[in-house]
Amino acid sequence: MGTRRRRVSVIYFISKLVKWDDLRMEIISNPTQDEIKKAAQALKDGHLVAFPTETVYGLGSDATNKKAVSRVYSVKGRPADHPLIVHISSINQLGKWAIDIPECAINLAEEFWPGPMTLILKRAEIAKDFITGGQESVGVRVPSHPVALELLSEFEKLGGIGIAAPSANKFGAVSPTNSQDVYQDIGSNLSLNDLILDGGSCAIGIESTIIDCTLRLPNILRPGSITSEMIKNLTKISSQSSNIKKIRVPGVFSSHYAPASEVVISEKALVGDGFLALANIITPTGAIRLSAPTSLEEYAKELYVAFRSADEKKLKRIVAVLPEGGGLAEAIRDRIIKASGYSMK
Repeated sequence: MGTRRRRVSVIYFISKLVKWDDLRMEIISNPTQDEIKKAAQALKDGHLVAFPTETVYGLGSDATNKKAVSRVYSVKGRPADHPLIVHISSINQLGKWAIDIPECAINLAEEFWPGPMTLILKRAEIAKDFITGGQESVGVRVPSHPVALELLSEFEKLGGIGIAAPSANKFGAVSPTNSQDVYQDIGSNLSLNDLILDGGSCAIGIESTIIDCTLRLPNILRPGSITSEMIKNLTKISSQSSNIKKIRVPGVFSSHYAPASEVVISEKALVGDGFLALANIITPTGAIRLSAPTSLEEYAKELYVAFRSADEKKLKRIVAVLPEGGGLAEAIRDRIIKASGYSMK
């Protein structure tokens, strides 16, 4: 039995389809259309499917199935009042989940969907409390990853209208950017007929921009790769962030996206500390370089990979240097600051 387990652990990384009897689940790499159809049917039958998006991997369930959604909360250890984002296949499905959709939201959706942007809108009748956390608003987005879009399309052919999908990891921890991360974080909590679709590494690496469109002017509640500068080209946006305390959305707790290693914001790393900064910043003597991104896009894509690398190395501390400027730098700073729990030294 021990030999079989060692062999399976190797096959997992190289095979197209793996069945682990001890995990009671399937991991499907580079899924074909037939395999995606199987995953869509699993969702319709009330099971969970982890799948790739351009941002991070999501843990999907039928957004209208209360029992399935409750399993998402259970697997993640997510607070029951913390809302989920509903993923749809196109802007044409938006009216099923939201009402009184303002013109600014339509303009944003037409410009940035499919893509890494979530809109907060007044909920329609189908958006129940178990999705919205009891709020009168709902978060909706159209992902751009081809596997995610094909899964949503096949799910709709079966009568599904949306997939609720938070990040496929334990609540508050580092989001997964590949299927191995998903397995390591929640694989032991998944059950028979649950699936993980392996679509490679996520292109962006941090979560979607969240924009509240329930007020007179849209308001960014969580920064992401769709930046305030990009949004301002289409519509005026609110300079006030007070509504963030009134609407609960994913990823706005003061401590979030956190690895086991302590994250400290500083340029002064000690011997044995992990160090994360843009490539033009020299690694302090004795520190362990976790990543040296040459651009903000690379910084975002490698951020969670670096956090996980530090945990694999069992480092006590990660010293991170915040990138300066607007745009994507703002989103990177947001994730690092939350990972640190506001630990500024």
